[in-house]
Amino acid sequence: MRRERSTDIVCATPSSSPAPSPTAAPPASNWRIGVAAIRPRTLGLAATPVLLGSALAWADGAPLHALAFIAALACALLIQIGTNLHNDVADYLRGTDTGQRIGPLRVTAAGWVRPQTMVRASLLCFAAALALGVYLVEVGGWPILLAGLASLAAGYGYSGGPRPISHGAWGEAFVLVFFGLVAVAGSHWLQAGAPALDAWLGGAALGLPAAGVLLVNNYRDLEGDLEGGRRTLVARLGRAGSRRVYALLMTLPFAVVAVLALRGRPGALLALALLPFALMLVRRLGAAAPGPWLNGQLAATAKASALLGLLLAAGVLL
Repeated sequence: MRRERSTDIVCATPSSSPAPSPTAAPPASNWRIGVAAIRPRTLGLAATPVLLGSALAWADGAPLHALAFIAALACALLIQIGTNLHNDVADYLRGTDTGQRIGPLRVTAAGWVRPQTMVRASLLCFAAALALGVYLVEVGGWPILLAGLASLAAGYGYSGGPRPISHGAWGEAFVLVFFGLVAVAGSHWLQAGAPALDAWLGGAALGLPAAGVLLVNNYRDLEGDLEGGRRTLVARLGRAGSRRVYALLMTLPFAVVAVLALRGRPGALLALALLPFALMLVRRLGAAAPGPWLNGQLAATAKASALLGLLLAAGVLL
């Protein structure tokens, strides 16, 4: 993505759009702006479900379809990146990213990238994912077609349309379904060519903490969301209720791990090594008043979700 001077950005932005928020000077290299835009800390949420679903299939004796695995991984990452880019520019154009934001910097609001450039980049990512999806449909048939089209629509609808998913109370459910159930079960289907209950259980195990990532994001941004008219789950439950939901999202996966072990996958218990970390995150969320420190909480929650997927994948392959 090409960096533009702030004056060019303002002139190119529609008159109804907000002016860029005051922020630090942009990095000297364009690739650093690109890295900030794609939000690399979120990419593990897209990658580990593909790995876990495939590992469950391989553990049951399915042959390795390397090209399908690579294509599925690339497709998941492209949808995630496209969603991040679209969210960046959509929130800017709606005026919800302001100078009062305490979350990580958004490159469109900072004036580092023109809105039109971000829109084109997001659409390019979705188009590339769609192109890869044609091959994946050839491998997996109509279930993959349905899952892929639903994922693309959800990625766009997260921030786009008249009623974005991110502005309502169903965002966490969206994450649970698409970053957990659909991603793991779909990846398993591509390798095994058949459904399996364990794939749905694995999807639940990964989708729950992934939903916790969004909950922490909305917990951090509660005041700004209320001012902007967003009625997220956190806005509806309040901070105390949201902390209880977060505790469930971070601990229930380990009950699923136990179920997988009881169903003949004792290696899944390797993921229990992450339980102390998850409990620490639950305690820490209510230990201090909301503030910029929640950026670290969000990153740690994303890390916990990714590590859970890696440990589960390694465990089931043992």
